[in-house]
Amino acid sequence: MQWYDGGMYRVCKRIELESGHLLSKHPGNCQFPHGHTRSVELVFSAESLDAHDMVIDFKAISEMLDPFLRTFDHSLCMNTDDPHFSTFREVYGERIIPFPHKDPTSEAMAELVFQRAQQALRAARTGACSFPVRECVKLERVRVWETSSSWAEYSES
Repeated sequence: MQWYDGGMYRVCKRIELESGHLLSKHPGNCQFPHGHTRSVELVFSAESLDAHDMVIDFKAISEMLDPFLRTFDHSLCMNTDDPHFSTFREVYGERIIPFPHKDPTSEAMAELVFQRAQQALRAARTGACSFPVRECVKLERVRVWETSSSWAEYSES
């Protein structure tokens, strides 16, 4: 019996982390350091399933992205043009994540995570991951939840 109708399969991996930011260009309170419990959603798709009946193994996604996303946990994201960026970086080192010449909004974070996830996906397809990742697997979008009711999303489609 054939049940596949030529549709698209999608999976979503959601990763939660605690991170802070300050928005130098913001006219209100967001110009001051503050934090969020963020959720990062990554949606992958394929027109077919692999030999294990999956688009991509969730463990492959974690292996590809956990090291990068952990850098955001308990860190402060800052615009490199902020007048205090150098001081914060000197005091807190790698816990300050630079956003070159742009405020670290959820939109900017979604774009950054998307770009890094694309790089990780390309590497995983060539065997850099201990789980097989097929060439046909595509990263559709990244959504960053700043609060339980507010998110920003980035995709290249």
